[in-house]
Amino acid sequence: MLSLIVAKSRNDVIGRDGQLPWHLPTDLRRFKELTTGHTVVMGRKTFDSLPPKVRPLPNRHNIVLSRDASYAPAAGVTVEASLEAAIEAAPRDRDCFVIGGAEAYATALAIADRLYITEVDSDVDGDVHFPPVPQDEWECVEESAPIVEDDHEYRFRTYERRR
Repeated sequence: MLSLIVAKSRNDVIGRDGQLPWHLPTDLRRFKELTTGHTVVMGRKTFDSLPPKVRPLPNRHNIVLSRDASYAPAAGVTVEASLEAAIEAAPRDRDCFVIGGAEAYATALAIADRLYITEVDSDVDGDVHFPPVPQDEWECVEESAPIVEDDHEYRFRTYERRR
């Protein structure tokens, strides 16, 4: 199963200056719970933005997308030139999560089965955006109660592709 997992603002911002525009501990715990034991696919800038102590993300198969054939980020990290190659390299007995950035999300959205979206109920400034989600292609199958942290109200929503 191919899933996207993201925290985004009302105006679809997911990043600012190479970082998340908020600190949401409950969201980070959910991210860890959902992705641990599975494959995570991310772009090079997303990988480089991870704190060094969790790079690569522990207890996950990390695949980094880079067109630079000489890019060698860390031991235990697989590097692939395309999302298609990354999916092919991912173990079949694990779920595969695309975790960023914008280009990886835009490519994966067309073929994903599920979206785990943390929807932050505010507009924020940022320089990286999540692509528009075609609402006619997705159905919300789960929604959390609102959570407030770091001066942001947000909720978790899980979407599945309409068949």
